[in-house]
Amino acid sequence: MPASPLELSLEIRPTSRFDIVNVRQQAEGAADLAEYPHHLYCSFHTTAGFLEQSLVSRLNNGPGGIGPYMRVFQTMFPRGAGYRHDDLHLRQELSDAQRHVEPRNADAHLAFIAAGLRTCVKYVNRPGEPVYFVDLDGLDGDRQRRRTARILGFEREEVVARDRLHVPMSSHPLDSVSLKDPRIGLYAGLDDLIARHGVTKGRIRLFLGAGEDQAALTINEYETLLMRHDLVDVIRDPFRFMAEKGRNLIADPWAIPAKAIDYAKYDFVRLFNQICDLFHISESRVEDLAARLIGLPARRFLRMKRSVSLLVSDQDSPGRGRIVEGAYQCPILVQWRKAHADQRVVGITLARLE
Repeated sequence: MPASPLELSLEIRPTSRFDIVNVRQQAEGAADLAEYPHHLYCSFHTTAGFLEQSLVSRLNNGPGGIGPYMRVFQTMFPRGAGYRHDDLHLRQELSDAQRHVEPRNADAHLAFIAAGLRTCVKYVNRPGEPVYFVDLDGLDGDRQRRRTARILGFEREEVVARDRLHVPMSSHPLDSVSLKDPRIGLYAGLDDLIARHGVTKGRIRLFLGAGEDQAALTINEYETLLMRHDLVDVIRDPFRFMAEKGRNLIADPWAIPAKAIDYAKYDFVRLFNQICDLFHISESRVEDLAARLIGLPARRFLRMKRSVSLLVSDQDSPGRGRIVEGAYQCPILVQWRKAHADQRVVGITLARLE
C-alpha cells in the first residue's frame, strides 16, 4: 500500500500557443503514480487546464480528438477580434511595464470557459492512459509561457463536511458574480471548515443543485474593467447603443453564443443592467427577450459546468491545509435567467484525500 497521498509539482513549457501536453508522462519521470487508484490534476492558470476524463475518452484519449474539439471554440472566439480585455491602454490596474508584457488573450479565456476546461479535475488511474494539459495561450509572440500544475495521487476520498451558500444575484436575468468577493463570505467559511476538520490534503467541490437552472459555475479571471471603453459609448448614446445590439442579435443569430459568454465573462452584463436600471426597464420585454436569446445556446451548445473543484494542500504550509490556486483564478457564478428570489444556492463539500 503506497504512502498516501503523493503530491507532485510540475513545470510545463508549451511549444506553441495552442499546445496539448501529456503531463502523466512527464510526472512519471519524477515519481511513480501508477500505484495510486485516483489522481487529482490541478492547473494554476485561467487559459490552460484539463478536460474531464469522460470527455477525453470520447475524444479517443489523444490530441487527434482533443485538437479538433478545441478548435471549434477557438473558431467561435477568434484571436484579436476587438475584445475589451485586449485594450491594454484602458486597463488601469496595469503598470506601464506590465502593459509591455501582458498578453492579449481574451480569446483564450473565452474558449477555456466555453469548452468546459477545468482547473482542478479528478481522474481514475487507468494504466497507460495519458492525461493532457490543454494550453490555449502557451506563447505570447515569441515568448514562451511558464506553466505550473500539481498532481495528487491518493487512495480514497472522504467527504467530511457539507454546507450551502446563498449567493445574492441582481434582479437581472444576465448576471455574473465573483464567489471570491469577501462580502459573500465563501472563502472565510471554507478556511474555517478546513481548519475545523484538520484537512491537509483535500478537495472542495462547489456545485449548483437541481433546482438552480439557467446557471453555471466556472473558474477564471474576474475582471470588472474590461468593458470600460464600451461603457463610455453607452453613456454617450444609450438608446442608439441598445438598438444596435438588438439589431445585431436578430441579424446575426449565430453570433449569440459568443455574445452570451462575452456578456457573462467580461462584465457586459453589468453594463446592460445599468442601462436598464437607468431607464426603469428592468422587467421589460426587451430584457426578457435578450435573456432568452442568450440562454438558449448557452445551455444547449456551450459546455459550461454546474460544479467546480478547489485544491486543498499543505505543501506550502506543512501541517496546515489551505486552498491553493493561481493568482488570477476565481470561482464565478454565471446566470442567463433571473434567479428565484434574487439568490442562488451553491452546495459545498469538503473531502479529505487519504
